[in-house]
Amino acid sequence: MAKMGRPKTENPKSSKISIRFTDEEFEQLKKRADQNNQTITETIREGVRQLFETKQQ
Repeated sequence: MAKMGRPKTENPKSSKISIRFTDEEFEQLKKRADQNNQTITETIREGVRQLFETKQQ
């Protein structure tokens, strides 16, 4: 019988965090995500990557 479910990825995302935002911060985040046609998670990841790139320079 064939395996069911989602295929395995080469780089699984196994770490999870929880963040609390003010209502204003959350609205700004949602607006930014919508403008970029991204999910909130994708927008946060992009921001973290930019932070790391800035710190390395």
